Amino acid sequence: MAGTRLDDIDRHILAELQADGRMTNVELARRVGISAPPCLRRVRTLEEAGYIRGYHADVDPRELGFEVQVFAMVRLHSQSERDLSAFEDRARGWSLVRECHMLNGEIDFILKCITPDLPTFQRFLTQELTAADNVASVKTSLVIRCAKDEPGVPFELVGPVRA
Repeated sequence: MAGTRLDDIDRHILAELQADGRMTNVELARRVGISAPPCLRRVRTLEEAGYIRGYHADVDPRELGFEVQVFAMVRLHSQSERDLSAFEDRARGWSLVRECHMLNGEIDFILKCITPDLPTFQRFLTQELTAADNVASVKTSLVIRCAKDEPGVPFELVGPVRA
């Protein structure tokens, strides 16, 4: 099922589940205008094809005491595929790194880090990140506030989702 081969119903299912992944199959079927059994088959097909990677709760980090969010821009000494992959593997093992993106340009990676406090991030920065193999430099920016944090994709850019 290639992205361009999804029909309107598949896109509508994805949009509805992106907005509310906890709804029942019956409710989802009602919203997309099909009966429950074919809706469930379509959802399973979308899951198996990799369009739906999983389901999770959107937890508020601050409510749980994670007050500090930092973006770390990492430059490596070497950008060989082996070294890039090694850094990605390392980043996957750091629990306070919530996102890791390889970039094009002056910075090789940007990491989104969430910690309970600044000393915790400082320890990570000095003992883990800057000490990691192949890390040439790290620049950090502390998040003051978030104006928008919307997961998923903007379905409206590929046309209206039919009702």
